[in-house]
Amino acid sequence: MNVKPASRMDLVQEYYFSTKLKQIAAMRASGIDVLNLGIGSPDLPPSAETISALATAAENPKNHAYQSYVGIPALREGFAKFYQNAYGVSLNPVDEVLPLIGSKEGVMHISMAYLEAGDEVLVPNPGYPTYRAASLLTGATVVDYDLSEENGWLPDLKKLAEKDLSKVKLMWVNYPHMPTGAKANRAFFEELRDFALANNILIVNDNPYSFILNDDPESALAVEGMKEVALELNSLSKSHNMAGWRLGVLVGKAEFINPVLRFKSNMDSGMFLPLQMAAVKALENPSSWFDELNAIYRERQQKVFEMMDLLNCQYDKNQSGMFVWAKIPANYQTGFELSDEILEKSGVFITPGGIFGSAGDGYIRTSLCAEVSVFEQAIGRIVSSLALSDEL
Repeated sequence: MNVKPASRMDLVQEYYFSTKLKQIAAMRASGIDVLNLGIGSPDLPPSAETISALATAAENPKNHAYQSYVGIPALREGFAKFYQNAYGVSLNPVDEVLPLIGSKEGVMHISMAYLEAGDEVLVPNPGYPTYRAASLLTGATVVDYDLSEENGWLPDLKKLAEKDLSKVKLMWVNYPHMPTGAKANRAFFEELRDFALANNILIVNDNPYSFILNDDPESALAVEGMKEVALELNSLSKSHNMAGWRLGVLVGKAEFINPVLRFKSNMDSGMFLPLQMAAVKALENPSSWFDELNAIYRERQQKVFEMMDLLNCQYDKNQSGMFVWAKIPANYQTGFELSDEILEKSGVFITPGGIFGSAGDGYIRTSLCAEVSVFEQAIGRIVSSLALSDEL
């Protein structure tokens, strides 16, 4: 047989971390003990109450059936209360909250619901690669908007408004930003709202990092009038240590959510009920739980700063999220070059910033999702490799 994949598959490649994990597995199989500091998969558990709620609900034989496409009322209400308490945003749990099987699913659903050939979509560079991949798979044209360290990794909306935006239907934003850890303030979101109104562009803010190493969690929807132009994605993966559970949410105006629900209802058969019941409990975590989590991340962050100093990288000590974004020294052309060298000489994998777009070429990104002892081991290996290089 000669069955060819759809031509749209020529537009995307296998996800970088999918291929890198294969390489790391092969290296480990050959006897090289690779320390993986590249992927942001939380290594800490959810709250004990969350796990208990899952176990209790799973023991009930009535809880294993198909579920509603819009999630149980208790979960929608839980997300609405969370948004009210955390961000000061009022949401109607009936039609302004759509639980998702992970927010990554939401990126694809939103793209399929709104984009098609002939449309243009604004995508951050650097930014989460899935925005680009999902947009291309719809047939839409990706228009990069470059972010820079000099501008605080925020888009220059005035400069962007000077371009022909007549075909742009949707704009992806992501604050706190991944991979740079940059934060956006209320003034920026107000400017973004006005930009969207002036250009008839639907904004989607992806907001999974707001509670990690960030003293002032923000939602774009807290800005007056933002609901009229924007949707927001959120997730329990990072903030609540529930990455493998696949629990996300899309919030915003019912008018904007309904097309997404229409697409989603054709793609899945609802979320496992015990997971939803556990998520309700997770959304009730007190502020002290987040404080304890962030104390651990701060200790790890200091170790990564120490490692970046060894590598002569520059970084912002005020960045948020579960990564450290650092500028590579001038004697390296790209983050790929430095990343490959560290992996080869030290057996430590750090993500090259270029996987997030060309504007990230001069940077590397280190995950905080490992115990302090692992970072100390990585530091020791780098020190040894540097000493060996000096001897040679």
